[in-house]
Amino acid sequence: MEGELNSKLLSEERVDDLVGREGEEDPEEEKLERRLWEENKKLWVVAGPSIFTRFSTFGVTVISQAFVGHIGPTELAAYAIVSTVLVRFANGILLGMASALETLCGQSYGAKQYHMLGIYLQRSWIILFTCSLVILPIFIFTTPILRLLGQEESISSMAGVISLWFIPVMFSYVWAFTLQMYLQAQSKNVIITYLAVLTLALHLFLSWFMTIKLGLGLAGVMGSMILAMWIPVLGQLAFVFFGGCPETWTGFSWTAFKDLGAIIKLSLSSGVMLCLELWYNTILVLLTGHMKNAEVAIDALSICLNINGWEMMISVGFLAAAGVRVANELGAGSARKAKFSIINVVITSFTIGAVLFMLFLVFRDKLAYIFTESSAVAMAVSDLSPLLAFSLLLNSIQPVLSGVAVGAGWQSVVAYVNITCYYVIGIPLGAALGYWLGFHVKGIWIGMLIGTLVQTVVLIFITMRTDWEKQVIISQERLKKWYMDQARRSNGGRGNP
Repeated sequence: MEGELNSKLLSEERVDDLVGREGEEDPEEEKLERRLWEENKKLWVVAGPSIFTRFSTFGVTVISQAFVGHIGPTELAAYAIVSTVLVRFANGILLGMASALETLCGQSYGAKQYHMLGIYLQRSWIILFTCSLVILPIFIFTTPILRLLGQEESISSMAGVISLWFIPVMFSYVWAFTLQMYLQAQSKNVIITYLAVLTLALHLFLSWFMTIKLGLGLAGVMGSMILAMWIPVLGQLAFVFFGGCPETWTGFSWTAFKDLGAIIKLSLSSGVMLCLELWYNTILVLLTGHMKNAEVAIDALSICLNINGWEMMISVGFLAAAGVRVANELGAGSARKAKFSIINVVITSFTIGAVLFMLFLVFRDKLAYIFTESSAVAMAVSDLSPLLAFSLLLNSIQPVLSGVAVGAGWQSVVAYVNITCYYVIGIPLGAALGYWLGFHVKGIWIGMLIGTLVQTVVLIFITMRTDWEKQVIISQERLKKWYMDQARRSNGGRGNP
């Protein structure tokens, strides 16, 4: 009798122990290898398509630039100004503001508040479309703006023509960025990869056909680019509207227009955070352009930044994956799994960065000849290669930590960190080293690398010192605050969320 009682008590204690640990801690018997396998499957489901999609988008720009370059030097210079300044400006704002959707959708999906993802998506469309209308005058009045800044007349006039072609491209970002955040929060972004393959192949063919065969010139290239940017948007919309996301998309709702204030605040914080990062390299080019005898320096720097840009597509892919994994686990109430996902994605990304770091140090003398035949430019690139290698190494850590911030909803905190590290430390230090101490482009780059290094150290410190149990509570409170059940949604959103 006593043995049966003890057995029953032990059984009850075992059940209580399992219930107490359910959803938060893994069983002790679970092997680290299995946890790593499961976590990396979840990581690469998001990171793989995200990286490939960004390679595709970057590839569309490179293909367009190559065809424009065969039309004429004025067209190429004008295209370069519009794509690297105006489009990057718009891209930074809209992508940054869309990252607020990544926070909300990721946490809601983890908390199994599936129907809220569709509402957040619609709210984000409203906010980003309104923001696009605010940005629109910059594209309409490009020519007078460039004239005011002292740009050459022929380039200013041609840039004004090209910028009008970019208006449909800018509006495609509203849907492209938000749909990508919405789909990757559910790990359903493989469809984006298929569309990216189709887009890149189609853009290459159409650019050749419309420009070379039909002789349409600039109109052919830009028309092909517009199609290349809108085809994946239409494909993703069709996927969402026609059954691809039955749990999270239940149709349009007037509730999307309610409670926009808090979403706008988070979107603005997100926009500032990512804009400050995306514009940082643009400042590097501008500072270099004002130096004496800058032609070779700018050519060499443009090659380095082109390589850096391709590598950044990998880093931004991991940024997205880190944001989704952290948001999902915080929404699910699992602080331990959130911390494990952070460690895993940082190690994975850093390993790739370390390999690239070694490759660019080893092949520094041969690197430039992929892009140029000039020995002077090649020597300058070789001289800058160590800085490029260190940039690639830092890029493997810093964007991932920014992704952690997006997943946790820290955008406003990181925005202040970026302002301080980039624009109070990095740029002034780079200007001092480059201009006053005579280190030229290397000095500017070293100063800005120090700014990035300081930012990375600060983000590591913040991440390590964070109470993730508290972050779970904060995310749950945020979700409860903005939660709206299905009944109130179908009732037009009456009542407080």
